[in-house]
Amino acid sequence: MPRGRQPEGDSVLSNAERQARHRARQKAVRPPAVIKRPKADRRSRVQRWDDAGATMITIQAECAAWYEALPESLRDSTTATALLEIIELDLEAIVAIRPPSGYGRD
Repeated sequence: MPRGRQPEGDSVLSNAERQARHRARQKAVRPPAVIKRPKADRRSRVQRWDDAGATMITIQAECAAWYEALPESLRDSTTATALLEIIELDLEAIVAIRPPSGYGRD
């Protein structure tokens, strides 16, 4: 048994009727395609540097709290070692570095 769309009317459309319906659909006004682009980051390099530094310091504090909450049995695990490495990073020295303004505005 052939499969396909069921006819909408009482009888099957002729080729001319099908072609006329297709042309009418092509002429119909369609809304333009919407292309979503990510918004450009308009912050300066220094602002992005400061925000990234603040984020890293926040994450470092969270890791310190996580390490303090670890039970004694997990203090020698790989997770604890990774947390200690993050805690021991000197992020204040990294944040203190100022990126150049660029284009001769140093």
